[in-house]
Amino acid sequence: MLTLLAGQAHNVINAGGIAYHTGQCAQDADPRVHQAFAAGGGAAGGGDPLRRQAVKVLLAAPQNAVFFHQVILVFGKQQLPGKKAVIIISNGKSTRANGYLSRTEEQLAGIRESAKINTALLDYISANIREGMSTAEIDHMVYEFTTDHDAIPAPFMYEGFPKSVCTSINDVVCHGIPSTKEFLRNGDIVNVDVSTIYKGYFSDASRMYMIGEVKPELQRLVQVAKECRDIGVQTAQPWARLGDVGAAIQEHAEKNGYSVVRDLCGHGVGIKFHEEPDVEHFGKRGTGMLIVPGMTFTIEPMINMGTYEVFIDEADGWTVCTDDGLPSAQWESMILITENGNEILTE
Repeated sequence: MLTLLAGQAHNVINAGGIAYHTGQCAQDADPRVHQAFAAGGGAAGGGDPLRRQAVKVLLAAPQNAVFFHQVILVFGKQQLPGKKAVIIISNGKSTRANGYLSRTEEQLAGIRESAKINTALLDYISANIREGMSTAEIDHMVYEFTTDHDAIPAPFMYEGFPKSVCTSINDVVCHGIPSTKEFLRNGDIVNVDVSTIYKGYFSDASRMYMIGEVKPELQRLVQVAKECRDIGVQTAQPWARLGDVGAAIQEHAEKNGYSVVRDLCGHGVGIKFHEEPDVEHFGKRGTGMLIVPGMTFTIEPMINMGTYEVFIDEADGWTVCTDDGLPSAQWESMILITENGNEILTE
């Protein structure tokens, strides 16, 4: 097992008191860190790549340390199947691991409550969305439902966004702004993207809706986009890499003749609206950051019928459209990475 290291090891743990080792150490790290990696089969002493991915080293133990459920004792260990034994400790705040955020139990409780409201909101929209209504009416529904539950619509005035929800119809990929002049028509497909702040905690999700009689080719696009989201969620497992998630999504989309938008991605969410990590929906297996227990992030692939190229409408600075004018579809879920898999928080 890896030994407890006394004291603080320079910038590696300043933000949280924990380091997830993925094969490289900060050059200015305490030399004892390298010794511990060597003893545990990490980068400094060699070791196979799978072990290097899994090794975590306890760098400091603050007096107010709060143990994650993975920990038995400060000097205890838990054997992960096929991986090195790990020791994990947190100082009770969000812990930053190689730039990524892990959550405390208190934070997860708050995030789950926010997620419940966010999911209930999408259920409410599902029951009430209809042909002929304006996207401004959807915005009103979102604002009223959210505030009636003592919560705040996260998009409202976020970096200047003027509404409480994003409504994206047909060739609008995302960030469509609700309007009294825009109506849902027979044959439209529309993405409704809602995000909730409840007692300081954030949640996020979106669903696609098919209005009236929708052409089979659009129905198929919507279905495949949902499958891409689901495949991404299934692939986002502890000790996998973010590149595995992107590759799985990209493979399914392209196998069905569609493309995956490159310029926008999923993201960490929970303590802030948008935080680390960036979750790309394309990529190469075995690349990208290690996915570790405690992360919360969205998987929200934008699947285009034509090219993956997009542009932002200069008229409002927000609305993202397909470059070729062909339709796009997107489903979004927020997940928590657990020791044994993941927990879907919103969908």
